[in-house]
Amino acid sequence: MALRALIESVRERTDVALKRADFVAPLLARVTLGVLFVSTGWGKLHNLDKVTSFFAELGIPAPQLQAPFVSAVELVGGALLLVGLGSRLAAIPLVASMAVAIITAKREEVSSLPDLFGLVEWTYLAMLVWVALAGPGRASLDHLLFGRARQAEAELPSIPRGRSLREPSTSHSV
Repeated sequence: MALRALIESVRERTDVALKRADFVAPLLARVTLGVLFVSTGWGKLHNLDKVTSFFAELGIPAPQLQAPFVSAVELVGGALLLVGLGSRLAAIPLVASMAVAIITAKREEVSSLPDLFGLVEWTYLAMLVWVALAGPGRASLDHLLFGRARQAEAELPSIPRGRSLREPSTSHSV
């Protein structure tokens, strides 16, 4: 019995410590993606002729419009991810950019699921989907600006549908 209590105590302390550090995973993902996309967006904006030509070779429609658009999406989206502002929304066009990159520039490298999962573009896409769904985490401008309001909102008691706060519960049996 003492061993079980010891194990439970260690588990509880570990859970508390890990909960305090749960900001690290989204921070690492956002910073990694942010730095990557800021640098690729910046590079593309400063080499638009090459990017436009490459997009044309890939058969991407309207490469003269798509090249500066994708470059700006990567630069701005990456910067937003980096600081954690509008991260969920910023991730969406970047997911689309990675999907297009896989479909156009990387399709010849993919003949099986392990090939797809081995692409760095797939890894970025998966991380971006995670940021879009899970959010930027506590170490972000989103959390600093809006997190406290959301947390207070989440702490409000929920009201079951079809009932008001004033109606007594009818679920108690007499």
